[in-house]
Amino acid sequence: MSTRLANGGRLLDKGRRMDFTFNGKRLKGFAGDTLASALLANDQMLIGRSFKYHRPRGVVASGAEEPNGLVGMGEGARFEPNQRVTTTELFDGLTATSQNHWPSLDFDIGAINSKLARFLPAGFYYKMFIHPRPFWKHIYEPIIRKSAGLGAAPGERDNDTYEHFYAFCDVLVIGGGIAGLLAARAAAATGAKVLVLEQTAHWGGRAPVDGGTVDGKPVAEYIDRLVAELSAMDNVTLRNRTMGAGVYDHGYALGYERVTDHDPKAAGPRHRLWRIRAAQIVTATGAIERPLSFAGNDIPGVMLASAVRDYVVDYGVSVGDRTVVVTNNDDAYRTAITLKEHGLDVPVILDARVLGQDSDLMARAKSMGIRVLLGHAIASVKGGKRVTGVGICSQAGEGAELEEIACDAVAMSGGWSPVVHLWSHCGGKLIWDEAQAAFRPDPEKAPTGAKGEAFVVPAGAANGHLGLAGIVGDAAEAGAKAAAAAGHKAKGAAFAAPSAESEDEAPMAPVWMMPQGAGIKKRQKAWLDYQNDVKVSDVQLAAQEGFESVEHAKRYTTLGMATDQGKLSNINGLAILSDALGQPIPTTGTTTFRPPYTPISMASIAGEARDERFQPIRRTPLYDWHVENGAYFEPVGQWRRPYTYQKPGESIEEAVSREVKATRASLGMLDASTLGKLLVKGPDAGKFLDMLYTNMMSTLKPGRCRYGLMCNENGFLMDDGVVARIDEDTFLCHTTTGGAEAIHGHMEEWLQTEWWDWNVYVANLTEQYAQIAVVGPKARETLAKLTADDIGAEALPFMAWADITLAGIAARAYRISFSGELSYEIAVKASEGRALWDALLAAGQPANITPYGTEALHIMRAEKGFIMIGDETDGTVIPQDLGLDWAISKKKDDYLGKRAQARSHMTDPKRWKLVGLETVDGKVLPDGAYATAEGTNANGQRETQGRVTSTYHSPTLDRGIAMGLVLNGPDRMGEVLEFPRVDGTVMRAKIVDPVFFDREGEKQNV
Repeated sequence: MSTRLANGGRLLDKGRRMDFTFNGKRLKGFAGDTLASALLANDQMLIGRSFKYHRPRGVVASGAEEPNGLVGMGEGARFEPNQRVTTTELFDGLTATSQNHWPSLDFDIGAINSKLARFLPAGFYYKMFIHPRPFWKHIYEPIIRKSAGLGAAPGERDNDTYEHFYAFCDVLVIGGGIAGLLAARAAAATGAKVLVLEQTAHWGGRAPVDGGTVDGKPVAEYIDRLVAELSAMDNVTLRNRTMGAGVYDHGYALGYERVTDHDPKAAGPRHRLWRIRAAQIVTATGAIERPLSFAGNDIPGVMLASAVRDYVVDYGVSVGDRTVVVTNNDDAYRTAITLKEHGLDVPVILDARVLGQDSDLMARAKSMGIRVLLGHAIASVKGGKRVTGVGICSQAGEGAELEEIACDAVAMSGGWSPVVHLWSHCGGKLIWDEAQAAFRPDPEKAPTGAKGEAFVVPAGAANGHLGLAGIVGDAAEAGAKAAAAAGHKAKGAAFAAPSAESEDEAPMAPVWMMPQGAGIKKRQKAWLDYQNDVKVSDVQLAAQEGFESVEHAKRYTTLGMATDQGKLSNINGLAILSDALGQPIPTTGTTTFRPPYTPISMASIAGEARDERFQPIRRTPLYDWHVENGAYFEPVGQWRRPYTYQKPGESIEEAVSREVKATRASLGMLDASTLGKLLVKGPDAGKFLDMLYTNMMSTLKPGRCRYGLMCNENGFLMDDGVVARIDEDTFLCHTTTGGAEAIHGHMEEWLQTEWWDWNVYVANLTEQYAQIAVVGPKARETLAKLTADDIGAEALPFMAWADITLAGIAARAYRISFSGELSYEIAVKASEGRALWDALLAAGQPANITPYGTEALHIMRAEKGFIMIGDETDGTVIPQDLGLDWAISKKKDDYLGKRAQARSHMTDPKRWKLVGLETVDGKVLPDGAYATAEGTNANGQRETQGRVTSTYHSPTLDRGIAMGLVLNGPDRMGEVLEFPRVDGTVMRAKIVDPVFFDREGEKQNV
């Protein structure tokens, strides 16, 4: 049985007892336990049930690679499903429940699936759920929906807090084992700023368990000294309980810190997501032991040999009184030796290899009286909910049992695979290591940055060095290499790698199935993916049915698609698939490694973005003034913009009308700070903007502005705005308020994925500047009171800009107009926006200066026939629909959307075109109303011939005006259309020119 040992447990504090419950049963453990070690110490071998067949499952590993030990943890607001018992630190009062069974863990109705396994092979659902078709809605779909998912969704609100943290360093070391610590020490010796992340609560990784000496001292002592040295260095930051979740382009990495999971009563956030920028990244992520594939290798009590050793040494837990060890390499002998040293029985070591002589570890095991059988394997494991024995056979045969050995645990080892996930996340390539039968990083094909420089360096076991001496030497070299690449060279003598010693090991032998000639009955009970119930026979069936691509086979069988993402199953599965296809493993290749390395909580991704911070309200520098002066706000994206400013006794409509009239007659002022301001800089900036905009931007002269249209690759309008050229290499692109973030992302996407070799950089400066529009006939004379600079029509003509000093504030004045009036848009630093606004208000008092809001802005632009993205466009409109052919360059060979606009449906003469609409009775048309035509369409509905895109009451014209898209509209001037209303009445409107006011543009050009 599994029990707590009297000796052992180097990580435990046995003076601190911890009480916890599992499935309602009260159990006890100690501080330092994981939930897995505490459960095993209480002889709880059965942890859960597998997903597909509901087979009994127990702990198989001791770290993040664990596929079976998933539980629902906590209660109420702290409940969280699918928590891994091997990485969950025990705390007093912990509550856990097993998953994926009904009505109980010991008696699960779903286990009937195991009896029906022959009818539920890989991919059965693709064939079964197609016919008969009527079954889908009423039988198949309800069953699938009920069966889908693992664990229960939380039912109450999460009351914990989560946060994001930003960090910058020269060298990021991911992994706090001996390799990571040595790499950090070597990098830190150069003066580089070093950050070390370790996912567990302890430093040193496997080295203290596996043993060996470094500089003549036990490795555990050396690690303690190394941690103390690093902790004392000002340029080193050590963070444990922090996983390196992913590595991305340009030295960007994510860290996932579990801050208070081990102590829920402690103050602070529960989880913290680290966003890290590093010049160089060292991946010292170690290696993972592989299981062996034999019949019954999923029965509780069958575990990785390294995990059995971990539980004994680290936690003082024996997983069995009698443990059979089965292996294809020497490392498993360490487990057998450790068990014997702790007074436990190892009746036999089954070694699949046939060796000429004993290695050091083999000789040591034999000297302790352990029986070693070379060339032997496990034919089957006896037992159901726990191991009771094994049948042994010859590895070279078909599985005929030679002997049955009683035992209550099996420690298996199929070799070690370097953890290459982080190396691969951002493009690092792998090579096949024949000696270790594993993929490891290809040093010639490291992840590279924009200029082709490598920025990820693997170290230690993650680089394929499995011996202690090789690990320490490689790690020190990796740390120094990373620091040098980050611009730091050793000052004086470089950090010297310590000398290390451990037992020599005989070569391992690749063993992908036991025995090698196993028949179909044994292959149907030999498991690769424990959680998803994928067997050796399933992968062979996938190959037989034509799924030769590793990615196709993965999806057909679900191999490696469980929560452990194939950490234990992938290499064995690849080997089985390769054998079935008759090709080498490197030819088959690997599946894609994607972040995060292990699951991270959804709440940590959101961070503080919840409740009122879920979508933070963005406020301009003038927001407080707007509040103080009666602004009625409307949401525009995440901003709150003044819709209008109501005076006492005014309705909203009256306030809007007043603002329009005052601006047209004299002087108005608008807070335009929310407009997107994207700085595009670099030698290729002009070429880049020529591709983004429909018109030519590279010919724009410094000091001038140009209106531009931006289309997506499908040819549809997505944004418009004024582009100002600052100097030869610098442009400032104004976008719509709601489009700033999207257009910034659009620019970055094309730069990073298509034109990555162009020398262009984009910065979003939207919130760095306050922008104020001063509009109306009195605009120039009012500004002249506040500046000595010449802002006359000749010095600062329409569609030009100039740097001026206004009220003692450095400002940039743009002569652009969205109202049709004489207009200046003044940009100043955000911190000086309120001061300028107040100065303008004071200077404009003689002209009855009137702040106006977005509705007045919209009315004035509609009176001038200017389009509004989001009103005149809906994702299906192209520039030609809006009469904006003049804004499409005839000189350019290409721009985004050009070829799409040449498609037949884009050039269809029946596309609706932009026109103005004047109601016959002077009233306002309903927004979005459709103009009807004679006849009905294919759906039996009334034919339509147009729709309203924008509609307002014009205070200037004192009547309703509208803009709309109408079939053949520009050719039908003067025709009257009918627009049915929802109340059954019909409104009539005449097609007119979309420019209702100041058609010649005299007012804006004065």
